[in-house]
Amino acid sequence: MAARSARSSSARLLYSLCTASISPAPRTSTAALLTGNFNIRYFSAGSAAAARLREEKDTWWKDSLQKLRNIGISAHIDSGKTTLTERVLFYTGRIHEIHEVRGKDGVGAKMDSMDLEREKGITIQSAATYCTWKDYQVNIIDTPGHVDFTIEVERALRVLDGAILVLCSVGGVQSQSITVDRQMRRYEVPRLAFINKLDRMGADPWKVLNQARTKLRHHSAAVQMPIGLEEDFKGLIDLVNMKACYFHGSSGETIVSEDIPADLEALALEKRRELVEAVSEVDDKLAEAFLSDEPILAADLDEAIRRATISRKFVPVFMGSAFKNKGVQPLLDGVLSYLPCPTEVSNQALDQSKDEEKVELSGSPAGPLVALAFKLEEGRFGQLTYLRIYEGVIKKGDFIVNVNTGKKVKVPRLVRMHSNEMEDIQQAHAGQIVAVFGVDCASGDTFTDGSVRYTMTSMSVPEPVMSLAISAVSKDSGGNFSKALNRFQREDPTFRVGLDPESSQTIISGMGELHLDIYVERMKREYKVEATVGKPRVNFRETITQRAEFDYLHKKQSGGQGQYGRVTGFMEPLPPGSGTKFEFDNMLVGQAIPSNFVPAIEKGFKEAANSGSLIGHPVENIRIGLIDGAAHTVDSSELAFKLAAIYAFRQCYELCKPVILEPVMLVELKFPTEFQGTVTGDINKRKGMIVGNDQEADDCVITAHVPLNNMFGYSTALRSMTQGKGEFTMEYLEHMQVSQDVQTQLVNAYKATRTGE
Repeated sequence: MAARSARSSSARLLYSLCTASISPAPRTSTAALLTGNFNIRYFSAGSAAAARLREEKDTWWKDSLQKLRNIGISAHIDSGKTTLTERVLFYTGRIHEIHEVRGKDGVGAKMDSMDLEREKGITIQSAATYCTWKDYQVNIIDTPGHVDFTIEVERALRVLDGAILVLCSVGGVQSQSITVDRQMRRYEVPRLAFINKLDRMGADPWKVLNQARTKLRHHSAAVQMPIGLEEDFKGLIDLVNMKACYFHGSSGETIVSEDIPADLEALALEKRRELVEAVSEVDDKLAEAFLSDEPILAADLDEAIRRATISRKFVPVFMGSAFKNKGVQPLLDGVLSYLPCPTEVSNQALDQSKDEEKVELSGSPAGPLVALAFKLEEGRFGQLTYLRIYEGVIKKGDFIVNVNTGKKVKVPRLVRMHSNEMEDIQQAHAGQIVAVFGVDCASGDTFTDGSVRYTMTSMSVPEPVMSLAISAVSKDSGGNFSKALNRFQREDPTFRVGLDPESSQTIISGMGELHLDIYVERMKREYKVEATVGKPRVNFRETITQRAEFDYLHKKQSGGQGQYGRVTGFMEPLPPGSGTKFEFDNMLVGQAIPSNFVPAIEKGFKEAANSGSLIGHPVENIRIGLIDGAAHTVDSSELAFKLAAIYAFRQCYELCKPVILEPVMLVELKFPTEFQGTVTGDINKRKGMIVGNDQEADDCVITAHVPLNNMFGYSTALRSMTQGKGEFTMEYLEHMQVSQDVQTQLVNAYKATRTGE
């Protein structure tokens, strides 16, 4: 190794000496006259060389970006995704032998080392696994398996440029396949479909293809067709190049291309025509050739499929059996041929200096650095942060700015995840996925070089709407318990942890029941912490409905310095739509109260508003005006006025006719039409208000406003009402006033707990 480096350095030295000595001598003026180039300046050659260098550099960037794919693999549970990923890693040389998934316990396969395999989608431990296929770099990104629509899911899908949707040739399009596909459509991810398990009894790829067209509304056609099915499954016919492919060798690593068997030739021609027809419907260039009855060349068809797939107008369907090692390599070729490279996908950032105005990113390494931290991992050496670079270049030792916090941090170590090891790199450019060590940040933070203030996701984080009391079962696991909560908070900004001052319990808050359930489950599996969870608690608010006046004197004399403070003023509700939740107006004229005591009065009112007298929840939308008061030269103090404000608030609050506000959720339901009556009846029973009713193919889509307090356990109820075919998404809409009967019920329940204590 030392000898080689010494040899290469001496060769470099020799080359530089030679090039220095062979530099052309400046031409004489006579030579210039003869050639007719009168205005030659010697530095023009230098600038031309610089331009050429710049051009070469640009083409190098473009070439390297064109040979890059960021893909996700997602599917319904048990469609053979783990087995497919195992084969992809084997053929790309990432692992050197294949282990099977043994039964349901998941022992054996490389990817099944994670316990959460059954719940989580893809079972790669690292967020982006890097493998190489035919000189192309493929990053397989971990797409979240859970379908709680949190910020985390959104971020992982932002990072994908393309995806493979795996379908089972026996089970067909199942409920999770529909959900995953809907998410990909929402985030505009181009995709390929792979019909797996053609070796199983009852395999019918054409049935699955029709299901994808009807249930997923895919405009799709097969680019391959099987040679035999079930136990007679021997190979595939490539309908683009019209060749038969057979997979030989112990693990199917040798591909043999032959002519199509005579008995399948007619069917293959018919299926190819079907493919050409489907693509020409969405691609004008191919349509011209197809309508003028010209022979369609394989290269033209290939390009047309690529154009249609990238524009998300077409989904090419591949086939195979990952378990029997057939069809995986052509699928990898399909990823390279039909899925986009980073420059072919448009990405938008939000400019924070212009009120979150959308900015189109060029995706070139020449622009300013914009990178998104999309996943955090607890590594052996501390926090490992995965970055997707959207624009610019990041170098080891650079200073980068976290736009969300405004902190400037240095990049101490830059790595690329390769197999289970990390490969240290000096720099990375747009389109790549890298990991950095030693950068303390939260998931979803955007990093720039400081010249721009762009964020990749909106910085406005919705307020949590639901809380649970949580505590570790055993006292020994306290360290892991707090470590888990800290990590989850960094990963997901919608997940909050707090301490209840009254019961001194740990309270976790989030966007819904399923959201919090997932974190309790992850704590158990990833940190081995058994946790007990209290009853879910809705974050109610209180407010006032009319104006009232207060005049309160706080006077206390007990020997020594006493307490004296008098406050006079009014309390009224803020007009609807006002941006603030609490307003304090100092309307004092003269020096009735010395000005240094006014902040203490404001602090007292704020403190009192943290807990209303109806059910002990925070009071919102109030305006307090301080008109007059009185002070004592000796006995008045900040504490006296603060207490005067607290007691004045409590005294006046009852006169303002307080009401309780509850969080109302915007619920979107999707279920087969035959269950419409049952589901609608149940929404009405939960005091929901239906605001929209649409039909999508065989499904009914209902939009409703439902109080969160009535939505507990709804996922289970909906499943049982719709035989598991219904699904719903829920997001916070606003806080609205509760009805009088509910208010009485809540107040009585609160009083009962207070007297019980």
